[in-house]
Amino acid sequence: MKVGIIALGSHHERHGAALPLDTDARIAKYMAEEVSKRTGAKFLGTLESAYELPEIDTGRHDSLDELAGELEEALLSAKEGGISGAVLVNAHGGNQEFERRLEEIEEETEMELRMDSTICNLEGPHAGTGELSVGAVLGITDESRIEEHGEVERYPEVGFAGLEETREKYEWAEEHAQEIIEEGVEIDRSLGRDLLRKSIASAAEKVRELKSEN
Repeated sequence: MKVGIIALGSHHERHGAALPLDTDARIAKYMAEEVSKRTGAKFLGTLESAYELPEIDTGRHDSLDELAGELEEALLSAKEGGISGAVLVNAHGGNQEFERRLEEIEEETEMELRMDSTICNLEGPHAGTGELSVGAVLGITDESRIEEHGEVERYPEVGFAGLEETREKYEWAEEHAQEIIEEGVEIDRSLGRDLLRKSIASAAEKVRELKSEN
C-alpha cells in the first residue's frame, strides 16, 4: 500500500505571548515531514481547517463538516497519484473529535485512514510548558516573552486559566488551568525533544501498521 501523511493543526489560535497563532500547524507539519522521511510515506501537506470544542474561544476554527470536506478533497487528489491510505498527524487538541468521522470518510474515499494525536495527549496544558518547549526546539517560541506569557490575566488562553466557561465545562481544562496557576510556565528543551520523539515514533508506527495490513 502506498501511504500518505497529512498534517492537522490550527492556523488561527491564540497561544499566549511567546507562541504564534499557527503553533499547532507548524508542529504538525514538522512531525509529519519527519514521519515521511523515516517511513517513505508521502507528505501530502497541512490542512487549513481545524475544529474546536464548544466553550473554547481561542481563535478562528471551522466545523467538523468543513474539516471533513477539505480532508476528502486532499485524499481524493492523493488517490489519483496512487495513494490508498493515509495517516493524519494531529497537533491540535480540538481536532481529536474528528477521529469519530474517519470511518465515514474511509467509505467516501475508499481509502484506509489512521489518526495520531499523541502530541496532544502528552504536552499538557494549552500553550504551557510542553508546547513552549516543543516550540523552542523548533525555533518558533519567542523566549524573550516567557515571563509575559505566564500572565493569564492578559493571555487567558494559556492553560485556559482565564477561560471560566471552559474550565466549568471540562474537568480536564480545570486541571490544566490549575497546573498553570500553581506551576507557571517554562522552557525545557529536553522535554520538548522527548515529546517530539515519542509523537513522531507513534505516528511512524501507524504508517508501518497500515502498510503491513495490506
